[in-house]
Amino acid sequence: MTEQKSAEQKDYSKYFDFSDAKLLEQNEHTSTYRIKGRIVQINSTPNYKQEKRRGKEEIEVHYDFSIPAELRSMGVGKYYLIQTYGCQMNEHDTEVMRGMFEEMGYIATEDREIADVILLNTCAIRENAEDKVFGELGHLKNLKLEKPDLILGVCGCMSQEESVVGRILQKHSFVDMIFGTHNIHRLPMLLQEAYFSKELVVEVWSKEGDIIENMPKKREGMRGWVNIMYGCDKFCTYCIVPYTRGKERSRRPQDVIDEVRELARQGFKEITLLGQNVNAYGKDFEDIEYRFGDLMDDISKIDIPRIRFMTSHPRDFDDHLISVLAGRGNLVEHIHLPVQSGSTEVLKKMSRKYSREKFLELAGKIKHAIPDVSFTTDIIVGFPGETEEQFEDTLTLVEEVGFDMAYTYLYSPREGTPAAVMEDNVPLEVKKERLQRLNALVASIAREKHEQLVGTVMEVLVEGESKNNANVLSGRTRTNKLVHLEGPKEWIGCFVQVKIVDAQTWYIKGEVVQSDAQSDVS
Repeated sequence: MTEQKSAEQKDYSKYFDFSDAKLLEQNEHTSTYRIKGRIVQINSTPNYKQEKRRGKEEIEVHYDFSIPAELRSMGVGKYYLIQTYGCQMNEHDTEVMRGMFEEMGYIATEDREIADVILLNTCAIRENAEDKVFGELGHLKNLKLEKPDLILGVCGCMSQEESVVGRILQKHSFVDMIFGTHNIHRLPMLLQEAYFSKELVVEVWSKEGDIIENMPKKREGMRGWVNIMYGCDKFCTYCIVPYTRGKERSRRPQDVIDEVRELARQGFKEITLLGQNVNAYGKDFEDIEYRFGDLMDDISKIDIPRIRFMTSHPRDFDDHLISVLAGRGNLVEHIHLPVQSGSTEVLKKMSRKYSREKFLELAGKIKHAIPDVSFTTDIIVGFPGETEEQFEDTLTLVEEVGFDMAYTYLYSPREGTPAAVMEDNVPLEVKKERLQRLNALVASIAREKHEQLVGTVMEVLVEGESKNNANVLSGRTRTNKLVHLEGPKEWIGCFVQVKIVDAQTWYIKGEVVQSDAQSDVS
């Protein structure tokens, strides 16, 4: 993709022509406009410059969250549907919104034809993620015409982008609500405003707010997500997340520990600790010296069979954390460690703050402490200026580390990031060819590692039926390997000991040699 074509694709300036907008009313908190024939109530809108700033404002923790009594029956007899895009953090945000919906009396549905509220919880990490959302809005327009009383909302990371909000106001004004990542706790009030005003309500906070504890969550299954921190301060040149998620803010240790203990009490079998960069946990504490390794050490003492975490930044992965993970117990032998590139020169342009050599040194330390560790990673192909030699550095690093799996992507410019103005001089055909070579190498390594497991016995948490065959069960090992096995549905939610009998590229097949009878998840 040439620089000129990229600029044309990302030119959203036409969406900010509000010359026909008419100000109808303005007060201290809101402004009401008529835009393209639609009444729009604007409480607050995203601002790129404010999102970029990292101030010294003290972050407060609030424990008094509650849905106002007059809104707790607002959803009685109504249905809600949340369509979630993107990362596990978005999945967690959806769990919180589900909890609030159900405290207001709403019932979950997957049938958009009967839904009274539909929310798109969006992802902004890549351009194609945004394209999917705008495509979905196009489909929903017809449903909105058929059901005028349907409340249609857009939330999540895309809502934090100025260009996206402008585009929705200009081209998708049938949307009823737009809110961002910092004010999810305002969902009940925003719903009320959209219902009773019949206006398009826009409320996106550019600056991260305080930490709100005790929000309800609606979790499903045997695995739970637990957020330990918010935001990211790394500002990698290609990444929009520091703008959409705000500065790094850590939850207090006891709040995290109490939540994990409650999930243990409820019978959850596996917990994943979440953050844009979990290794930075605790760096913002001024009153205590307590980091991610300390948190993992404390959580390892809680009676939950498996504890995972994601995502890590190599720069903050310290020796103390490695020593804690080496203690094993319920801390599993799987680490997702995004490298992004194997070239020191490209890593510098990405502002990753480590070199190829430092990453290899870190991987070596972890392997020495945990010899059977499973590494997965993220890799970007075709970053602006990437040469063939620099790409080959990535291939050799992948071989040297021996990643069990990698999420690989063609570079996609994100408006507002420093990399978006770099000359994107790697032709699309070259990017695609490099991606094919990388994927072939990753697949080869994955197959080889799986073949080494044939004949071994591994602990598997059975998660459900296989997506492709209802007669086959699927589950995960401690090292996050996908396992297919045959057995009764009663095994779902159980730990089973499985002998590996066959290796495929992306999964392994096994036969159960011993099962755990404890399968209930409350």
